[in-house]
Amino acid sequence: MKSNGSKNHSEKEIEFNADALLRSLRDHANHLEGRKKLTLRVTHMALPSRVKLIRPQQIAAIRSRLNVSQPVFASLLNVPLATERSWEQGKRKPSGAALRLLDLARRKPEILTSEQ
Repeated sequence: MKSNGSKNHSEKEIEFNADALLRSLRDHANHLEGRKKLTLRVTHMALPSRVKLIRPQQIAAIRSRLNVSQPVFASLLNVPLATERSWEQGKRKPSGAALRLLDLARRKPEILTSEQ
């Protein structure tokens, strides 16, 4: 389809910067070879979105899906049994790294039981 000289608004021009591409590839190669730490200054990466609060019933459902007891589930998560129980009873709320780990376990439960 030919245009009548006006620019299509859905088209975007992409500037190709060979130097930036090569620098990025070198940085990644150095990182993979253990010569350079990968930081946000070195490259742009998409960070995962924040994990929303996981309710007590959802935590119990994750444990049920794994078909394990509370003590075993606490061991898999590397948290004290009292902490795991308090999450399921709603007395405490998981946060930070525990929340991320529970979210991963919810999406891929085998992550906790597979040996690396």
